[in-house]
Amino acid sequence: MIEYLSRRLLWTPVLLLIASFFVFFMGNIAPGDPAELRLGNRATPEKIEKLRDEMGLNEPFIIQYIKFVKNALMGNFGESYVFQGKKVTELIKPRLLVSLQLNIAVSLVSILLGVPLGFYAAKKNGSWKDPAIVLTMLFLFAMPVFFTAPLLILLFAVKLGWIQASGWNGFFSPQIILPALTIGIPSSALFVRYMRASTLDVIGQEYIRTAKAKGLQNHIVNYRHIARNAMLPIITLLGFTIAGIFGGSLIVELIYGIPGVSRLALDAIFQRDFPVLTALVLIGSTMLVIANLIIDIAYTFVDPRIRLR
Repeated sequence: MIEYLSRRLLWTPVLLLIASFFVFFMGNIAPGDPAELRLGNRATPEKIEKLRDEMGLNEPFIIQYIKFVKNALMGNFGESYVFQGKKVTELIKPRLLVSLQLNIAVSLVSILLGVPLGFYAAKKNGSWKDPAIVLTMLFLFAMPVFFTAPLLILLFAVKLGWIQASGWNGFFSPQIILPALTIGIPSSALFVRYMRASTLDVIGQEYIRTAKAKGLQNHIVNYRHIARNAMLPIITLLGFTIAGIFGGSLIVELIYGIPGVSRLALDAIFQRDFPVLTALVLIGSTMLVIANLIIDIAYTFVDPRIRLR
């Protein structure tokens, strides 16, 4: 197991370096001169050339990339082209924290609802409950966000008056409930599907029949032999959930007035604010690599075959 984890850990910095190279390369070849974008209406050929020298844009590509990596390792992504004098980290950090809290709530809703429902549906295979659960979750998954969000607002905020429909006061505020449900309930359909399919596959294995034949109690068979082995595909899905935990949902953030990272990313795209875009893409790439590492480590605890390698 140590050798298995060592290989994964050694590959992590290599993958991060490759991701950072492509992020920087795409930002470098993107249309628009960064110096001209920063100067705006004050741009003249002389000022543009002077600012390019100050920003190091006339240096060879490899030198620029090395400087970019060094600065990124220290959490320095430069200054925004649009918000003059503002560090990229100053713009991103508070919005990332908001999106992080929102997506943690969304992940909790998806997992706590989807995994038990998927397991229950598999155990009730052959009865009316199994297709009823699957069809219900597929229906919820197919409903667009711009329909479910106003519907939840109308029901819980307008009609019942239980929750305020917009604004943001942190993770433990009641205002997080509606956006978490808006994204979390449809997302739980994926967990239902994967958990159900995996559980059905495990139930048909020889060792499950052997465990039952030995007279083991039903809850021990369900937990130790069925659920634990059925979780392997779910761990992969959880990894991608972790990878997107710093992301945002543009429509939900706009509808509920949440100051997350999605609106910042959209504005950066239209305003060609490349330092902000580069930082966001690099953070997303880093989270994906880390998520894969977490998946590999989690497999060693769930699957004994990996521990024996």
